Amino acid sequence: MTPPQRRRRHPLPPPPPEPTPPPEPQEEGEKQPERLYTLTGPDGERAPLDLVTLIVACAEPPSSATPEQIVVLRMCAAPLSVAEVSAYLGLPFSVVTVLLTEMLAAELVQARAPIVRQKLPDRSLLEAVMHGLQRL
Repeated sequence: MTPPQRRRRHPLPPPPPEPTPPPEPQEEGEKQPERLYTLTGPDGERAPLDLVTLIVACAEPPSSATPEQIVVLRMCAAPLSVAEVSAYLGLPFSVVTVLLTEMLAAELVQARAPIVRQKLPDRSLLEAVMHGLQRL
């Protein structure tokens, strides 16, 4: 047999609604979507860039260049891949692609295909190495 349940004479008042927390200030490292849109502008055609496409600066930053473009031009004095540029800037690949498309159109940078290495080494080279090792 179960013991009887106790009932309250007066029901409890409903709990007060929890106050909504104020919006938290964003940290400096967080990117706002509005900021990315102002960098890229409306959707347009993009250059066919891969993550491994090499970018090389071929001009000095003009006075009308945005801060991001100036940074890209300084970084790309030596060839850098699009993935590296994206990582160093801390921007998504799609945003960097739009920036680089604008810079390619203005002829501030050049896009180069990555250096493709042969899948298999030349057979004659391997035979020459093998014969050289056998002579030792």
